[in-house]
Amino acid sequence: MSFPSEEMDDIINDFLAEASESLEQLDQKFMELEKQPGDTALLNDIFRSIHTIKGAAGFLGFQQMVDVTHSTEDVLNKLRKGEMRVTPGIMDAILQSVDLIKLLLCNIKEKNGREEDLKPTVALLHDILEGKFKEEPASHPAPKGADAEDEHKQARHEEGAAAVKEQSIRVDLDRVDSVLNLAGELVLSRNRLMRLGGKLSDSGSESELNSHVNEAIAQLDLVTTDLQLAVMKMRMQPIAKVFNKFPRMVRDLARQMDKEVELVISGEETELDKTVIEEIGDPLVHIVRNSIDHGMESPAEREAKGKPRCGKVELAAYQEGRNIIVSVRDDGKGMDPEALKRSAVEKGLIPADEAERLSKSDALNIIFIPGFSTAKAVSNISGRGVGMDVVKTNISRINGTITIDSEVGKGTHITFRLPLTLAIIQALTVEAGGEVYGIPLSNVIENIRVTADEIKSVEGREVINIRDRIYPVVRLGSLVSGASADARSEWKYIVIIGIGEKHFGILVDRLHGQEEIVMKSMGEYLKGTEGVAGACITGDGNVILILDMAGLLTSAQRGYVH
Repeated sequence: MSFPSEEMDDIINDFLAEASESLEQLDQKFMELEKQPGDTALLNDIFRSIHTIKGAAGFLGFQQMVDVTHSTEDVLNKLRKGEMRVTPGIMDAILQSVDLIKLLLCNIKEKNGREEDLKPTVALLHDILEGKFKEEPASHPAPKGADAEDEHKQARHEEGAAAVKEQSIRVDLDRVDSVLNLAGELVLSRNRLMRLGGKLSDSGSESELNSHVNEAIAQLDLVTTDLQLAVMKMRMQPIAKVFNKFPRMVRDLARQMDKEVELVISGEETELDKTVIEEIGDPLVHIVRNSIDHGMESPAEREAKGKPRCGKVELAAYQEGRNIIVSVRDDGKGMDPEALKRSAVEKGLIPADEAERLSKSDALNIIFIPGFSTAKAVSNISGRGVGMDVVKTNISRINGTITIDSEVGKGTHITFRLPLTLAIIQALTVEAGGEVYGIPLSNVIENIRVTADEIKSVEGREVINIRDRIYPVVRLGSLVSGASADARSEWKYIVIIGIGEKHFGILVDRLHGQEEIVMKSMGEYLKGTEGVAGACITGDGNVILILDMAGLLTSAQRGYVH
């Protein structure tokens, strides 16, 4: 049977998507299997996944994929029938074959025609099948006879599943984004109509037409909000997509470094925007690697300190208002603020007198300085001095913030606060130098009304003391337009901003309020303007600039704040 080229491409794309999804889930299942080597139902599940990939690969003519999956399937078949037992060595071999399958999938996706060397992996699997692979057996024998019963149950389940209609479709992301953009335009029109409706009511007119207009606007507001949420949910994905790769990664790192580490995951069903999901993958990898490499002691060290031999890394996610909180906590050796200060001074990253004045939280944030690393030796795991500044860059790019808490001897807790979505955002509108600007609400920690004499100058820098914490102050009017402060009011407002691990205050003349906005690009001409993220149309029809707080801080540190 032959298919038209376009149809064949669709079939291959479906195969790639389904196989990738299946392999992602397999990593998690293998980690469960290693903890419960005698779980026949789990072995059957894994066997079926590999068998399905083999069948589809054979149909599409991907011979290398067939060869690897066939050998892997044979080993899994013996394991599920109880003819062999799962051991760490056999598990290593199976995981090696799964990595090879992933590589072959990547080659198919890129259409590069490259062939991989299958011999070492296939030979290892054959040795296991022929009993040439020697290793102490695991202590949990697989129950015999359970596989036949499980297969019978699965056959009935598959018969039932065949009768159920497919409940999902694959849609190109560009199409979803197009609908999201249209929903965004509708939000702008809704905001404008609501503002006009308000003016109509304020005019004192009590006509029946006025009443009908307000009812129609209220209905439009309701429908627009529901549509906006529905479209945003189309872009949402469970964070499990990122979390699922960590059990395998932690297992491999622990074996490589002769450490015992248990990974505890919670909140994997928490959903985030696809763009946010893509950005947090690398930062989480850096932090989990560092937790195991730098943070976790060896089993012997832990025993000597009165800790359990097996260390624990907890990866958690949950929603808090319009933000998603993702945290990594370990019970390792923790970070010593004084040691971090000394190391930073020795490397010439900060002056000694400045290091002395740093608080504990500021000292912990030293790890985000580019080029900082406490590693005694460079390894392929971590310690090249490029990890944590990459974390900071990625998180700042999506308007997220990072906080660190660490206690020597007890462990470290790193927390990301991430926006739920990047498409339609909440903004705080402020006035400075006679102009109105928008600040993404995800960067705003709090607003405080102050008088001019509450702002002090220390060594040429303006600062303010709020609840015994000192914040640098940036005058927004002076920075963006060179305008002096508005003299009409004695009162000013400080907006406390959090960017990555940094906190500072923006001084503005007035707060206008909070508004839902759709951020638009500035176009090629103004693209890349430091301190400006984009523009939006407010409810009253005006165009205002949305400030990029990370860029603004960089600009302030370079120029306005010395």
